[in-house]
Amino acid sequence: MSQTLSTASVAARPAAQAASAGRLAAIVVFAAIVPAVLLMAPAVASQLAVQLRLGPVSIGNLFSAELGAMSLATLPAWYWLPRLDWRRAALGWAGLFVLANLLSVWADAYSSLFALRIVSALAGGSLMILCMSSAAASANPDRVYGLWVMGQLVLGAVGLAVLPRLFALYGIGACYAGLALLMALATPLARHLPAGAPDAETTAVRPDAGGGRGLAVLGIAAVLTFYLSLSGVWTFADGLARQAGLSAQASGDVLALATLFGVLGALLASLLGKRCWRRPALVLGYLAMLASIALWLGAPGLMRFAVAAFGFKFAWTFVLPFILASLAAIDSSGRLMSTTNLVLGGGLALGPMLAGHILASGPAGFQALLTLALAVGGVSLGLILAAQGRRSV
Repeated sequence: MSQTLSTASVAARPAAQAASAGRLAAIVVFAAIVPAVLLMAPAVASQLAVQLRLGPVSIGNLFSAELGAMSLATLPAWYWLPRLDWRRAALGWAGLFVLANLLSVWADAYSSLFALRIVSALAGGSLMILCMSSAAASANPDRVYGLWVMGQLVLGAVGLAVLPRLFALYGIGACYAGLALLMALATPLARHLPAGAPDAETTAVRPDAGGGRGLAVLGIAAVLTFYLSLSGVWTFADGLARQAGLSAQASGDVLALATLFGVLGALLASLLGKRCWRRPALVLGYLAMLASIALWLGAPGLMRFAVAAFGFKFAWTFVLPFILASLAAIDSSGRLMSTTNLVLGGGLALGPMLAGHILASGPAGFQALLTLALAVGGVSLGLILAAQGRRSV
């Protein structure tokens, strides 16, 4: 009898491994496609200005609307996430994403394009919530979130390299048609997502989470302060280089190369996964990010600016998977991860806005911004460590 059970167990392993690989592919691919427009924003914004003759305000509003709608997809998700089959929901949201992007190809007025981009972002944000919640339910969320970040960086880099050539041939429609095609090709992966959260009928917090909702609040606050710290600095990194006397070509080359270090950071996080203690990984990642910000203080030369940019991008993408995995450790229904989607988008939107006001305050604006980013980043580290409670993870 025991031999029969052992044989059945061995025979079941390939199927389980295939299911795990399929789920990983679904999470990484969907999560890469959904925010692609925002990751390729420089190329898309330039084409919108040339082809549709849109000004900076109109273009900024368009991207803000996409980011806002993607974040606000969290609000309806609080209702449907514990009630719907996640696989069917993914098919529905993917279909709406494809339709909105196809219609965007033929949008000939700013108002219609604006509305369609909101619809696309709402569908994409809902898919992102499914990806984050599915990753939280996986056996190794640290690894999954590392690949989640890496997939976004790789697709964004490829898009920035390819889109200018496609725009020259087909115009802005090439971007939206490409997104529709990629999502259509990815749609069959929806069957690999879980049908729902493992304990969706009980509570949003794991029973072993210790402080329960209190830990969840600390974790959410850690994500918000993390994105406030990094997004404000990174948005104006080029301006920091100009103030330090670096040429536009030099700063552009450094910031473009920093993307490669971002991919390496996410890849290292995915390779380590559960092989390392999460707490030391968080501390080291945060300290590396804060040290990079400190290197920008003063008037950095090209070498110091480059080291800071490379270290900042590497540390940011290395530590983010461990932050998300820390939240996943206290989330079983997916509701906390859906809330994280809202806070993440809020941090990305608020960071540049607050940074802009600080920079406009006077000639010492950059130093004030960097100092504040250091302080907020330190607060984020304290919050995420506190969110882990007394557990050794």
